[in-house]
Amino acid sequence: MNLDPLLQASPVIQVHAAAAILAMILGPLSIFRRRRDRLHKITGYVWISAMLVAATSALFITELRLVGRFSPIHLLTPLVYWSIWRAITFVRAGNIVGHCGVMKSLYIQALGIAGLFTLVPGRIMSDVLFSSAPWLGFSVVSGLMVLAYVRALFNRRSNVA
Repeated sequence: MNLDPLLQASPVIQVHAAAAILAMILGPLSIFRRRRDRLHKITGYVWISAMLVAATSALFITELRLVGRFSPIHLLTPLVYWSIWRAITFVRAGNIVGHCGVMKSLYIQALGIAGLFTLVPGRIMSDVLFSSAPWLGFSVVSGLMVLAYVRALFNRRSNVA
């Protein structure tokens, strides 16, 4: 691991990376715990804050410009805003199942998809984590996403039957 590429990056990228890393770490503590208690609530608020910071700071990262200042990865920002709004609406209405579903989807989609693109060789986080084997990170994340997708398909089929 070599932190130099991240330490030499712009402050916006550093803030974005810190928020995304915090969200990656806190997500399982809040989202995938069986017990819904005070720790769930605290980590949930911090996780939502980290997701909002990551999504908002992403708007100011414009290295890969495909449509004006933006690229397809920027479509995750409105997804994050919309998902958080829906999750809060669900929990306030007492729809815990809907709340849980939205939060799990947001964690997997926003952080999984973004994480996949972050680890494309030549990107800063790929250089930080896998400088000696650039395709390793992308391959590992791709494999994990395929496994998660296959698991979701099997779960969906078993619930239908």
